[in-house]
Amino acid sequence: MNTHDTLARLRRQSADPARRILFTGATIVTMDPELGTLQGDLLVEGDTVAAIGPDLSAEGAVVVDASGAILAPGFVDTHRHAWEAQLRRIMPDVDDLGGYVMTTLAGYATVYRPEDMYIGTRLAALTALDSGITTMLDFSHNSRTREHSEAAIEALRDTGIRGVHASMGPHFGDWDRQWPADLTRLKDRYFSSDDQLLTLRLATLATDAIAGPALTYGPELARTAADLGIGVSVDAVFGEASSRAVLSWAEHGFLGPDVTLIHATGLTAEAWKAMGESGTTVALAPTSDAQIGLETAIPAVDEALAVGIRPGLSIDVEVALASDLFTQMRALLAIQRMRAVNAAYGTGGELSRITTRDVLDFATLQGARTNGLGDVTGSLTVGKKADLLMVRADDLNNMPLNDPIGTLVLGSDARNISAVFVDGQPRKWDGRVLDVDLPALRAEVNASRDYVLNTPSA
Repeated sequence: MNTHDTLARLRRQSADPARRILFTGATIVTMDPELGTLQGDLLVEGDTVAAIGPDLSAEGAVVVDASGAILAPGFVDTHRHAWEAQLRRIMPDVDDLGGYVMTTLAGYATVYRPEDMYIGTRLAALTALDSGITTMLDFSHNSRTREHSEAAIEALRDTGIRGVHASMGPHFGDWDRQWPADLTRLKDRYFSSDDQLLTLRLATLATDAIAGPALTYGPELARTAADLGIGVSVDAVFGEASSRAVLSWAEHGFLGPDVTLIHATGLTAEAWKAMGESGTTVALAPTSDAQIGLETAIPAVDEALAVGIRPGLSIDVEVALASDLFTQMRALLAIQRMRAVNAAYGTGGELSRITTRDVLDFATLQGARTNGLGDVTGSLTVGKKADLLMVRADDLNNMPLNDPIGTLVLGSDARNISAVFVDGQPRKWDGRVLDVDLPALRAEVNASRDYVLNTPSA
């Protein structure tokens, strides 16, 4: 059976809650600590991983020949400002955080219409799927009106990605001040079920240095999140001021597993201790920290691991950075190992280096946990949702397959991903993202970009 016929069969049974898909003959990198990596089959029933092992029964299943391929859990992006996607690489050599803030947040953001929010967010989500990201947290900090928020949520929904909408009001310019009160309406309208692709979080900032106290995490926003029963993602967590804020949050009980602190560069040892003791999660943005130069500019992986926090990974801003998690894994691996060797050089001291498995764990299982979805996705585990990648291990840049995890982290990129499934549904097949009219999308993206660039800032 050719790949076209297989896709046709998958599509015909897509609405069947009892559908069965059997992937055969794969190298399966489960990222489940108890299962590890194995050779065999993987069975999907409905939207769930039903079985993993050798020679599984194909009765009633669409069979996908995965020989010569690696099956892996989908990657998880823990923090991306998706609405900015039509401004990709507009400032590739950004000098510092202030340059980004004043150009993008105080400038371009102020003229965005709801349709621009939709186009940017949809483009980011489709690109995520193309590069194997099956779950993306959209830190949507340009919610100028109810309609802006709705457009961002609907863009996630329309792509079929497992999306986390983290909602925040804008930093600058005119807006309706409907946030955070509007979160109640959004939850009722778009997030009424606990068993759906989209989830809701509250997005906020660590301090009032950039945008004032209204957007700053503290008692009021902590209470809002608790009342709604949603998690919190806190951006711009770096430096002495954020360290003091972390200690204050810890004192008042505002930290915990449902809170994610983003970046976490340049924090004090006392702040890290409070984060580790409270079980707070951390989202690292390796290329953002290094390229934009956030505080120490060094991704805080060693600091996190030292207090028992295994972090997730994130993209951050595509205006200046790459769009995929392969880049984040490799950057973090190289930076941390460089630091470890440099620290021990000439001393005879013992090296403490992270591994390719560590960064793949950060990009999958730990990313899911950081997004509040650790029981849902992040590993190929029986009972979890079928969010997975099929990566060609026999392609020119991957053959021969000697180490599956090393191949995923160091050898592969988006071109090697032959298929992406989210919730048991194919979203990329035969190397192509499905259900995308590329000429129409290109026209929409270019028109939105031109509007934003040519409209004076509000």
